[in-house]
Amino acid sequence: MTFFRQNIAPFLIVLIFVVALVAVSARAFLPDDMAQPAPVEEGISSWASTMNIDG
Repeated sequence: MTFFRQNIAPFLIVLIFVVALVAVSARAFLPDDMAQPAPVEEGISSWASTMNIDG
């Protein structure tokens, strides 16, 4: 248990941090049109009518 707590757990924490950092930093290298948030053209009411949900 000590080996896990002193070696494996810190490695996993650092690994998760590095993966998250790379994922966030990758946006800088995307083309400008792909770095923008996805467009939202329809509201929830049109989605609900498409899915035949009463609302």
